[in-house]
Amino acid sequence: MTEKIGVGVLSSAHGHVVRYAQLIKSTYDDAEVVAYWDDNPERGAKFAEANDIELSATVDAVVSNPAVELVIVASETNKHADLACAAMEAGKAVIVQKPMATSLADCDRMIETSKRTGCFFSMAWQMRCDPQNMRMKELVGSGAVGKVGWIRRRHCLNLFFNEAFMTGLSRWHIDKESNIGIVFDDISHAFDWILWMKDEVMPVSIMAEIGQALTDYGTEDTGCTILRWADGMFATITHSSVVWASENTTEIYGDKGAIIQNHGDGPSCALKPPCPIAVKLFQADKKEEGWQDQGMEIPETHGARIGGVTRRILDAYKTGVPLCSAENGRKSVEMMLAAYESAKSGRRITFPFKG
Repeated sequence: MTEKIGVGVLSSAHGHVVRYAQLIKSTYDDAEVVAYWDDNPERGAKFAEANDIELSATVDAVVSNPAVELVIVASETNKHADLACAAMEAGKAVIVQKPMATSLADCDRMIETSKRTGCFFSMAWQMRCDPQNMRMKELVGSGAVGKVGWIRRRHCLNLFFNEAFMTGLSRWHIDKESNIGIVFDDISHAFDWILWMKDEVMPVSIMAEIGQALTDYGTEDTGCTILRWADGMFATITHSSVVWASENTTEIYGDKGAIIQNHGDGPSCALKPPCPIAVKLFQADKKEEGWQDQGMEIPETHGARIGGVTRRILDAYKTGVPLCSAENGRKSVEMMLAAYESAKSGRRITFPFKG
């Protein structure tokens, strides 16, 4: 590992990498974007100009570049496996944007390649980097609310009200071949979060409804899921891309208390009341204290949360400890594919699910 990490970027289809590159350029002196490829000329030209870098003609030009140590894969989801495996076959460490893939076969291909080549692999999940989420995990892990019986997480967007998103370069997010659908794309955040909260333990079953609630773009805009764990815990995880404003994002209920999180997604972060509270705790044995404000800062924008991943993925590579391993990245894909099967068939789906 060199003193300054040479970063190669394979596609900027997923907009989060634009923010990563901005921060690497402006803030972090231990990394530099040194190579970039994209299969979309318009998108490629914009990213290359913003980062003062040449647009490489081929994937091989990036992954064979001796100055590149770490490759960030931020393409359309169905291209992740080909690009990540190409980088690992060339001996490069890899960071993959979410979701990991659109099929379990592609997940397994990345897992196998990482194991065989010995190359570092990590997913870039923003919720694992959010101080509010880290505090909630700490509280649950410490037993602050006792045994948890039910968790509700709402993770929403207002993208379907944004014509530029729906008709421009970002339209691939709703393309079935590229990304399956917007619920698949974005509920993945909350599915990974609940897995992380449960120490990577998979649920035993899932039920889901996924469909069009308010728009008619030929794809779903809303999805609701119910999950159950072997220890008895329930979770309800929802996503909608037609939410203008909101406040509460997470509720955690245990036999000794409760945790509430507010302003944890885009719509709720963009519109705050005069005195917002990010995370608050209630404990049954301290009723006289009422809700205990955890004193957590709320980012000015949701984009700040996205940017917060940058430092964490660089440090993950430096330490050799993934933010989320390939094996655990596969789990959220399995859950999402099972959710779509449940919505399609009207059945409860049990795990393991073979896709």
